[in-house]
Amino acid sequence: MPELSVLAWVLLAIAALLVGLSKTALPGSNTISVAIFAALLPAKESTGALLVLLIVGDMFAVWSYRRHASWPVLRRLVPTVLAGLVLGALFLAVASDAEVRRVIGVILLAVIALTLVRRHLIRHRQDQPETKARQHLQSGIYGTLGGFTTMVANAAGPVMSMYFLASRFSVRTFLGTAAWFYCVVNLVKVPFSVSLGLITGQTLLINAALVPAVVAGALTGRALVAKMNQSLFDRLVVLLTIGGAIYLLI
Repeated sequence: MPELSVLAWVLLAIAALLVGLSKTALPGSNTISVAIFAALLPAKESTGALLVLLIVGDMFAVWSYRRHASWPVLRRLVPTVLAGLVLGALFLAVASDAEVRRVIGVILLAVIALTLVRRHLIRHRQDQPETKARQHLQSGIYGTLGGFTTMVANAAGPVMSMYFLASRFSVRTFLGTAAWFYCVVNLVKVPFSVSLGLITGQTLLINAALVPAVVAGALTGRALVAKMNQSLFDRLVVLLTIGGAIYLLI
């Protein structure tokens, strides 16, 4: 088992709990998990250690909301997300830990800007239907950036949360679409991560100790959703997305 202090294990357990919670109730909250893992483990290895826990959370999310996904939106994202994943894998193959950390910071600054601009545009286009060209452009931008950020730092949450929120989904459609999206994308990332040495025996030992916290968070999230209205959900998504991104830059 990796040598970590008691405080480090407590923080990692909190991060794992947030992973489960983010998958079944509060999208964006696992950005804090990315920050905690990156702070306590080497930058590259932290992405592999977190990936396995994210997949565990994905399984609970798909089980909970499997019937609520928007498949047309998911189909539009496939080619651009794959392109982003490949770009991210190529970057990880040549980047150092320090470069990965810097790029994570730059990516999240861009995500904050995208979030604020997107919300402003939504408010001023409230009653205007989106054209197919605009839909494809948006899926291209968000999909490529989402694929790249999830491969480099498991940090696609802020990007994709804003995309799904902008699609004006109900709470369960949002969570169902996100569940299938992250489940497929994270499984596709596994061979890349193994080949790049991001998933190792050491990271799997960490995963084994933290899986119960992910399960606890996922079950808690399911209970919370039943008590959450649409307006509260939308506000929490935006606040957690921006707050988590800023936290990663500190």
